[in-house]
Order: sequence, then structure tokens, then C-alpha cells
Amino acid sequence: MEAQASVEEPLDLIRLSLDERVFVKCRGDRELRGRLHAYDQHLNMVLSEVEEIHFAKDESGKEPKQVRRGIEMIFVRGDSVILVSPPLRSA
Repeated sequence: MEAQASVEEPLDLIRLSLDERVFVKCRGDRELRGRLHAYDQHLNMVLSEVEEIHFAKDESGKEPKQVRRGIEMIFVRGDSVILVSPPLRSA
């Protein structure tokens, strides 16, 4: 059965991004890029093959320092999500 490719509600965009790499911006200056495995109406998500980028102030407190790490699998609580960007699709 073929998945319907129309977006009628906001969560349809997330549904169409299942098993695709997505960008998630979170509270606390965190950004995640990973493969979306599951989500719910609260935007709780399960991502795999995740690259996390965290912006922390350096010791002088002036310039934010970018800290990167890889995570095999992560559960993201929906109330920390600010933005979810699906993969770019060709027209």
C-alpha cells in the first residue's frame, strides 16, 4: 500500500518524514540531526544515527562553543522541541 503524499495537517509532514533524516531544534541551544523512527501527537520522537550539536559558552563566557557528539539512538521529549525540519524533497 502506497503512502499518501499529501499534507493536510501539521503532523502529516512528520509522518511523511518517517525513516528519513530530520533536523530537530530543541530548547537549551541543542540541535539534532538523525533518522526519525517514531513520533506521537506530543512530538515525542525516537531518532537513530543522531548527531547532536550543543552550543555552550566558553570559559570567558563571551563566545558560544560548539560541542558535537554522535548518539546511536535517542528519545526526544516533545516539550523540548522547537522546530522539526523534514529532508529536502525534489520538486
